[in-house]
Amino acid sequence: MAAGSTYTPIATTTFGSSATSYTFSSIPSTYTDLILVCYIQNSTSANTYVRFNGDSASNYSRTQLSGNGTSATSGRVSSTNAGYIDAIPTQTPNENIIVNFQNYSNTTTYKTYLSRANNAATGVQATVGLWSSTAAINQIAIFTDSGTMTAGTTFTLYGIAAA
Repeated sequence: MAAGSTYTPIATTTFGSSATSYTFSSIPSTYTDLILVCYIQNSTSANTYVRFNGDSASNYSRTQLSGNGTSATSGRVSSTNAGYIDAIPTQTPNENIIVNFQNYSNTTTYKTYLSRANNAATGVQATVGLWSSTAAINQIAIFTDSGTMTAGTTFTLYGIAAA
């Protein structure tokens, strides 16, 4: 979809200092999909996760593909307590990540997301994730499993109108 009236900015934040997480709350249910655009600067190597509506039960699963220009890998994990969106490598702890949340406000289906991440020095990764809940997503927390996200980290959440 082309940018313009289809993409509506809901909220954005840029860290002025270090933090361990950020939460978008009170997400309106007036869109069909959501897009989260992240630029994460982290103090150390870390994995980046999302958690919906404060749910920390083992309701998340994922499949990911990674490549670095020389080799490719894949993996699958189920029954985890957060939705994985990418790994931040030690060598260059800066990541660009775009996450698409489909049918986030639908209350009859489980929620899926697609995450695409890239780091010029280390490669790319694509993840498809599932949150096994029919609840509408009204809160998204982003966090890493080690270190802190440092000043300059930016998150923007967009709502996607029905086409």
